[in-house]
Amino acid sequence: METVNIHYCKTNLSRLLSRVELGEEIIISNRGIPVAKLIPFHVSSNRRASLGLDRGRFMVPEDFDASMPEEILAAFEGGEE
Repeated sequence: METVNIHYCKTNLSRLLSRVELGEEIIISNRGIPVAKLIPFHVSSNRRASLGLDRGRFMVPEDFDASMPEEILAAFEGGEE
């Protein structure tokens, strides 16, 4: 659980709320003394919360970012069919 000061909270509230929406709890302090806790109203099923659930189920091929064959590239660019 992270602790942030009031100034940081005021300037980064949207970012902090996004983290809280995903289930994180954040303590807000005033001059080093905890005064409040941001907690989720309800845990969201936000897509970011599901990142990594399929880890290991798919392997990216070695040639993933290799150039396309010329005939396929031409078809995308409106060239010969």
